[in-house]
Amino acid sequence: MTATHTRPEHTAKQEWATGLTAFAAVMLFLVGLLDIFRGIMAIAEDDIFLTTRNYVFEFDLTGWGWVHLALGAVAVIVSFGLLRTATWARVTGVAIACLVIIANFLSLPYYPVWSLVMITISGFIIWALCVVQRGNLFDLSEERPVHEERRPYEKRPPA
Repeated sequence: MTATHTRPEHTAKQEWATGLTAFAAVMLFLVGLLDIFRGIMAIAEDDIFLTTRNYVFEFDLTGWGWVHLALGAVAVIVSFGLLRTATWARVTGVAIACLVIIANFLSLPYYPVWSLVMITISGFIIWALCVVQRGNLFDLSEERPVHEERRPYEKRPPA
């Protein structure tokens, strides 16, 4: 008696889940990369940043630079884990996106428009990572056999 092992059938729900995870991975990579650049600008004490007086969460601009640089570096690393659909990366990705939101909220007076953009993108990352169920994911680095891929002009076989 021999056992036949078949691959699970790809469903639209699984494709959607994989797409959302890929979206979150790419967006987290971009957020991390932009945070790294923002951190470098703040550490170099660039003239781009506005300084304010009497801000409740006042923190040295160089300190904010190191915070953004560290968050950006971790976000870039976690984004590669998301492409492998690792569970640790999903949990860490949500945590990093939350920390990016907090850091951008606290540094809002220094660069207001960009902080709002980063907060919005991080919110989409959290949504994309939280809406997908774990069992619906495919490894994004795994190649599918040619017979499983469907071209846009091909019709789906009747069920």
